[in-house]
Amino acid sequence: MATVTTGMLLVFGLIGVALVLFVTEWLPPDITAIGVLVSLVVFEPYTSVPPADAIAGFASSATVTIIAMYILSAGIQETGIVDRLGVHLARLTKGSERKLLGATVGTTGVAAGIINNTPVVAVFIPMITGIADRTHVSPSKLLLPLSYAAMLGGTLTLIGTSTNILASDLAAELAAQSPQQYPSLHAFSMFEFTPVGVVVLLVGSAYLLTIGRRLTPARIEPTADLTAEFDLDDHLSRVSVREESPLIGHVIDEADEMIETELDIEFDLLQVERDAETYFADSDHRLEAGDVLVARSTLQDLNRVTEAFDLRQRPRDSVEAVDLAGADEPGTLVEAITLPESRLVGRTVAEAKLEERFDTTVLAIRRGETLLQSDLGDVAIQAGDTLLLRSTPEAIEYLDESGAVVVTQRARSDRPHPDTPPENVAPLSAKTPLALGIMAAVIGAAALDLLPIVIAALGGVFAMVATGCLRANEAYDAVSWNVIFLLAGVLPLGVAMQRTGGAELIADLLVQSAAVLPVFGVLVLFYVLTGLLANVITPVASVVLLVPIAAETASSIGATAFTFVMVVMFAASSAFMTPIGYQTNLMVYGPGGYRFTDYVRVGAPLQALLSVVATATIVLYFGV
Repeated sequence: MATVTTGMLLVFGLIGVALVLFVTEWLPPDITAIGVLVSLVVFEPYTSVPPADAIAGFASSATVTIIAMYILSAGIQETGIVDRLGVHLARLTKGSERKLLGATVGTTGVAAGIINNTPVVAVFIPMITGIADRTHVSPSKLLLPLSYAAMLGGTLTLIGTSTNILASDLAAELAAQSPQQYPSLHAFSMFEFTPVGVVVLLVGSAYLLTIGRRLTPARIEPTADLTAEFDLDDHLSRVSVREESPLIGHVIDEADEMIETELDIEFDLLQVERDAETYFADSDHRLEAGDVLVARSTLQDLNRVTEAFDLRQRPRDSVEAVDLAGADEPGTLVEAITLPESRLVGRTVAEAKLEERFDTTVLAIRRGETLLQSDLGDVAIQAGDTLLLRSTPEAIEYLDESGAVVVTQRARSDRPHPDTPPENVAPLSAKTPLALGIMAAVIGAAALDLLPIVIAALGGVFAMVATGCLRANEAYDAVSWNVIFLLAGVLPLGVAMQRTGGAELIADLLVQSAAVLPVFGVLVLFYVLTGLLANVITPVASVVLLVPIAAETASSIGATAFTFVMVVMFAASSAFMTPIGYQTNLMVYGPGGYRFTDYVRVGAPLQALLSVVATATIVLYFGV
């Protein structure tokens, strides 16, 4: 067994601190990873990680390939072909929940094998939510299977998910360092493990359509009004302006500021209704006697406002989503989620200055099963939060396109027939064939070993931009830089584990399990361990930590290292049990109204099922 050294203990200590920070999210995971990188260099005499090796992750082929795949996926997304799938899904399913679930799982799973699964889910969330609304199906019954199907589909090809690319790169590095110890290891080809991925996708899909369908809760009522979803009955009110009100003669924004300043309360004046006309908060219309004001506030604050400014409450006149959407201002009330890379994350609602900069009011925030409706100015926005926004169509479009939020639902002034195609579906771009051809060329060049995957992907990026399928600024915006920094930051941790003997020590401990377990049992143990770690510290970090250990263990017991690495890679894509384990899980957390325990209830049986199915299929296909 490897000798325990000071450097080994130090690296284990850094891993422990990183695990705590990953789980508690006291810092964003990518910032934690950068802190680990810096710490490894500061303690170089013990960790054996010099500065050049610490920052090598930023130039690794895995990191560069993942950046390129984000851009290529954006190029495909810009064609509109993914959006058009919603039209066909709506027509094919015709309001049947079972058919809609089958179409969602089938379409997403296949698409995620070709396009990076994160942007696939980002596009599919509003599409699926819209179809669910039209067909009176709870979106909660569809969004969690959507995320799981995207994760399953990511196992189909090398480019399906970033963990596949990372595992391939780590395997190639280990083979280069110790060719005699790891003769079976090499960089993976495009479709090398596709047969295993097909089995995983089919078994996982069958589970989602049967047992998973029964376990997935309907947290959100299928026909729920957006204001009802966020339980705003006591926070949205109508009041009338009396003849003597001091607000008369002031524009809406001025009136709002007067109320907040004089009473020192949080009060949002959303719109004014006059003679069947509705005026938005940023308009220059001056208030008149008889105007009806629609406002967001607590009932206690509303009572103070009506008394101080001579207004009359209209308690029987409720405010619904259709009132805030309005036929003359379609889509101005929206539900949107914040992704980890959003610039809003970490800022309070007041610091984000959405009202001042974008005429956008945050009416409520859903965070898992918690609803926040008051004192929102002091609430710090977190990744995965679902925001109910009242804004202008132009501002919402800007916030959506800039990546600040992803719009998942828009309030309507009417409810369309289930067979009505989705709104605002743009026609396919004239460059659709070109973008698809570029993506096919990248896949073909890599699959036929004409070019390394990293070079083929970079060539595809050049072609996308050079041919006008994607603008240069759109290419940079398409990259989830937090994922890139997380990846580059944790890669040196794997290096330190190997150089200090930490990987060898853990492998020696796991080798002892081979004395009581068959090789298949050891593989299942690795699958379970990797899956559990992926649920709390992200798949990327679990792959970095466990691929070297898996290879070392295989070498020690005379098994095939390639098979062990494959098990780790597939297990890393099975982080089904927490919303924080994988980004797509976090993306559907708010829009589905899920509880944390829903992921355990639906995901744990699936993870247990695949620990046997995936491992057995890998053993049958690649041997031990």
